[in-house]
Amino acid sequence: MSTSSPIVFYDIATCPPVGKTCFSPNPWKTRLALNFKGLPYSTTWVPLPDIAKVRSSLKVPPCRKFADGSDFFTLPIVEDPATDSSVGDSFDIAVYLQNIYPTSGAGDLFPPQTLDYVFTHESPFLVPLSECRESQFSEYAKFNMNIDAAFTAHVQLAVQGFQFDPATAETVKAEFVRRAGVPSITRWEDFAIVGEAREKMKLSLRNMLGNLATLFLRDTSGPFLLGTTASYADLIVGAWLRMMRATLPGSEWAEVTSWHAGLFGRLHDALEVYAEVK
Repeated sequence: MSTSSPIVFYDIATCPPVGKTCFSPNPWKTRLALNFKGLPYSTTWVPLPDIAKVRSSLKVPPCRKFADGSDFFTLPIVEDPATDSSVGDSFDIAVYLQNIYPTSGAGDLFPPQTLDYVFTHESPFLVPLSECRESQFSEYAKFNMNIDAAFTAHVQLAVQGFQFDPATAETVKAEFVRRAGVPSITRWEDFAIVGEAREKMKLSLRNMLGNLATLFLRDTSGPFLLGTTASYADLIVGAWLRMMRATLPGSEWAEVTSWHAGLFGRLHDALEVYAEVK
């Protein structure tokens, strides 16, 4: 099946120019998947304070909830005029693209493979993460959930590098603080991690990536999990690497790309072909 009218992809706006500063990992998963499939699309940039309104207007229900049961409104969403469909979860979007456009672009997003990576963390996450719902691609669904948990456990390293639109910065920072469920006197700046605590978290990140690297080393022809063949699992990791590249200090990003014989730097660079912002 081919699409004559471009798919509309809704991403989270950051500071101008938004196409140069986008860093949200779940929308990045969708962008990489759309480009992998070679499908025509356009991006609609939505400021974070407007996401709930936009998602509701598109009649796309929220796919996650906070611990208190309230809805978590987020992006991405894609609207596909070819099928009159709207899909509002990054994993569900990838499954949709594979099912509707199975041979488009670079081909199969979900080639069979074993993805037995598990991340465990002692503390509960306050922000809702991807869920492992029943899926025709269950290996990938479990991998997506575990990768999200693994990187989210280290996202505090990135918060100082978040880029905000000055017009909405204070509103967005207050929303992030509210989502974290911390005392109301907490400021966004209080999330910054420095000194010994930062070095400890960087070591934890390095160790986490080391455990993940064992999957990539099963096929040393690389840089992908299946050697020279990219899949949605690579895009999941690549989306988080895009986020880290955009938000970590340059010297720390250079460290990340050098760890484990440069494996994740090579993965990031190999996915550049699917990283065009349209």
